[in-house]
Amino acid sequence: MRPWNAFRRGLRRGAPFLSLLLLPCFPANANDATTVAAAMLPRDLSPWGMFMQADIVVKAVMVGLVFATAVTWTVWLSKTIELMRLRRNARIALRELANARCMDDAVRQVGEGAVAQLLDAATTELRLSTDRMDKEGIKVRIASRLQQIEAAASRRVAFGTGVLATIGSTGPFVGLFGTVWGIMNSFIGISKSQTTNLAVVAPGIAEALLATALGLVAAIPAVVIYNLFARQIASYRALLGDGSAEITRLVGRDLDGGTLLMRRHLAAAE
Repeated sequence: MRPWNAFRRGLRRGAPFLSLLLLPCFPANANDATTVAAAMLPRDLSPWGMFMQADIVVKAVMVGLVFATAVTWTVWLSKTIELMRLRRNARIALRELANARCMDDAVRQVGEGAVAQLLDAATTELRLSTDRMDKEGIKVRIASRLQQIEAAASRRVAFGTGVLATIGSTGPFVGLFGTVWGIMNSFIGISKSQTTNLAVVAPGIAEALLATALGLVAAIPAVVIYNLFARQIASYRALLGDGSAEITRLVGRDLDGGTLLMRRHLAAAE
């Protein structure tokens, strides 16, 4: 009997601990049972799983941000190739202009490109000014034409980069809107389930925060790439400015040397 009495005394002493162990397994009411069951449901917390489980508004925000990211990298690829080609052609044309001794040599040596357009504008103005002997007036009109072509070339090469600025400035706020909407739905779920169990509402909050993460993923590269293109476009315009200065020197050299005046007299004699 002594062993049996000792077992009963040990059982009475361990009853509180057994009740603590068995309490989670036997909820007090139906609401607690529902909460525990919902908390124990398997949830896929991978990025794709969170996207599939998100609200329709949050899904739309995520899709828009992914599309903006794709646009950013598409613009980066296309503009990088375009700027590399334009800057290389401008450098080659500048070397050819440096070796030219007059406008005729420059026209023959320089191929196609923005610098060739500058040369065409200068020769056009010289042809239109054959009946005028004012050298300074001719130089001013040529400089005006060259400035217009430089500005037009800069606008063409900068086309498409404005979307990067838009994505960089609005991306975080679009992602924040998706996060606010998702967290609002999570709080509504807390109210309906009448529980504050974190395991129940944490997946919804994680899905909402994914929208903010996608907003940053879209905005940060867009800002960096936009600043990079801004510097490269400024460098390209500086190359065109060097070309305009070289063409202006060639025109001044021909005007001061009398080459153009002699050509005008020969054309008038013919």
